[in-house]
Parts: sequence; structure tokens; C-alpha cells
Amino acid sequence: MVPAHSFDYVVIGGGIVGAATAYKLALKFPKKSIALIEKEDALGSHQTGRNSGVIHSGIYYKPGSLKAKNCKIGREALVTFAKANNIQHEICGKIIVATSKAEVAILDDIFEKGLENKTPGIKLINAKEIQDKEPFIKGVKGIWVPSAGIIDYVAVVKECVKQVLNQNPDNKLFLGEKVTGLQRINHSILIQTEQKLISAKKLIVCAGLQSDRLAKLDGLELDMRIVGFRGDYYELLEHAKHKVTNLIYPVPDPKYPFLGVHYTPMVNGAIECGPNAVFTFKREGYGKTSFSLHDSMEALSYKGTLRLFAKNWSKGIEEYKRAFSKKLFVKELKRMMPSISEADVMATRSGVRAQAVGIHGEMIDDFKIIENQGVIHVINAPSPAATACMAIADEIIKNID
Repeated sequence: MVPAHSFDYVVIGGGIVGAATAYKLALKFPKKSIALIEKEDALGSHQTGRNSGVIHSGIYYKPGSLKAKNCKIGREALVTFAKANNIQHEICGKIIVATSKAEVAILDDIFEKGLENKTPGIKLINAKEIQDKEPFIKGVKGIWVPSAGIIDYVAVVKECVKQVLNQNPDNKLFLGEKVTGLQRINHSILIQTEQKLISAKKLIVCAGLQSDRLAKLDGLELDMRIVGFRGDYYELLEHAKHKVTNLIYPVPDPKYPFLGVHYTPMVNGAIECGPNAVFTFKREGYGKTSFSLHDSMEALSYKGTLRLFAKNWSKGIEEYKRAFSKKLFVKELKRMMPSISEADVMATRSGVRAQAVGIHGEMIDDFKIIENQGVIHVINAPSPAATACMAIADEIIKNID
């Protein structure tokens, strides 16, 4: 079968990392042909369009890790890109709040990491200073993080793709094209979608929730698997919006790669509360009862998932109870904002986080990129991948010629 289209570079995945990678390729190789393939009918349909919309500062991450390095560089590049292209964003700042003495040691450790990571302008603040910034928030100690902000990530994706298509008339976007096969013939990589056959000299896979499946399709044996965790959001009703000005985060549990239930002003004027984190029985299932037999069997037959559950069963039950109880969700929100009530919030949307889990049940927290005979696989790109997208893209293409 003769390919319907041939390109120098093909990127699979129309989320923020895939779009940024295509954009950086177009800047580096303006005369080369580039295609972006996305299985959905719209760009940014999954993690990119369903996250908190936060521009992360890089304060949390282990100094020297890819997360720390790429978040710092990526944040600066993202803000520069947003300003240059009139993408709605705001550097509103963030407070990380310790609500008890037990959390202060963890908070101090985060602050030390922030100093090592050269997070701009961070400072420790006391209980009064917390209330000066956020009158409805109660805490014993906090960190003020002025470089954190909010942005419309789907707008970033669309602008990246627009610039790729404008760069070269040979560049193409394929929507609604699910990839079903990969093979190599001579010096080309053949990408079979449900509709057509596409040829590439070089392929980059940025498939998010499907990254391990695309790697398997390429013959890779991984020591990890993607497990989906759904996060549910509530939204402050109009009468309660005055209670939040900045991003407000709790001190996260260091055992988990999640940052806890937080308050997030959005660029559209909404103020969201969330997310929680519960195992989902469908990788791209956004309802509380979404279910896929295939996805469930795949996740629950994996030893890493079962070991993860065995180690964290009590936390898992706690999260599930909160997922189905507005009262319990609001109780968690009350830790930082005692005055909030069930009458102040309504349930809104959900997202699913692609969490890489190792065979021993460990949650893999850093970025992971693998090259396999001309194909680059972005296997793990957890938060802050959206913030770091431009830096991750540079990391991906640095050895491409």
C-alpha cells in the first residue's frame, strides 16, 4: 500500500506537548514538511483542555530533575509566547498554605527546593500575611510564589498549530485520525491510521494517556504503564467568588505526585476548586461512573497497579468517598477556608491524569523520553508538562537533524 502522504517529520498527539513539539520543529526546520496527527476531532481534548490551567513556578520539584529544569525554562518561554501572541494569561501569584504545625516542616522543605530551583521572588509568610493576601484563608505559615499564574492552554495549542501550518504549505494537521499501526520500511516510518497511511522520516509520539499503548504498538517493552486518575472540580458560585484572589494551594502529601485540592482563578473568570485524584475505570472517562472493560482489565491485571493499591488502599478509599460526596469534598476545602459551605460551590468538570506506574507500584514522577529506531516516544509527561511544554519540545528535538 502506497502512503497517501509523506513528511519529513510527523508528530502524533494534538495536546500541548505534541503541538509545542511541532511548533519547535517548524522553527528549527522551516523548509521541512511536518504533520500533526490527532485522534480526536479537536485539539487539546484530553489532559491539555481539562487541567487547572495553571502556569507552575517550579517550586516543588526535585532540584536537578527534568521537571525542575524544564519547568523553569518552560515557564519563561510559555509566558513570552503568550505575550507575543495575545494569549489570555495572568501572572497572579500563588500561596502555598500550611494549616497545621505538622505541615510546616514539609512547607519549609518545599521552600528550600524553591531556593535551589531559583524560583523567582518566593518568600515565607506568616498567618497574618496570608490573611492580608487572602482574608478568607486560615494558615499557620505559607509561601508566596509571585511567578505562578493562569493561562488558556487550548489557545496555546491552537496558536502553535496555526503557526506550524502558516510556516510551510506542505505542513498538515490531521484530526480524527487514530493511529492503529507503526512499521519501518527502508528509511521510512509508516503510520497507519483508521483512514490512511502516512510516511515519515522521523516520528515523535506525544500521546499522553495513550503513550504506553503507542510504545507497545512500536514494539517497545516498558517497565511502566499508564494508569488513569480522574480529578473532579467544583466551581465557586457568583456570590462566593470574592473569597479567592490568587491561586491557593495546600501543602501536598510528599508520598504522592498530586498537589492537593486547591483554589484556582481561571482566565474565563471562574474560580475552580479541586481536583481530587481517584483511579478511573476508563482512561478517557470523565464521568464518575465511566467504565471501559478493556481499560479496567488492562489496568487491574498489571502488577504495578495492584501493588500501588495495596500500598495506598486507605488513601484510595478516602479519595473515592470524596468523589461521590459534596459534603466531604467541601470538608477538604474547609481546611484552608473555614467559611466555605456546600452552598458556595457546584460540581463542574473532570479531567484524567496520565500517571506512569512502575512494576513495583511506584508512581513515576519525572519526565521520561525514549528513542526507538527513529521514533521518539514521550512516555511520561506529568504536571508541569503544560507549563514546561516549550522546554520539553526543545529537549525532544535537540538531537534531531
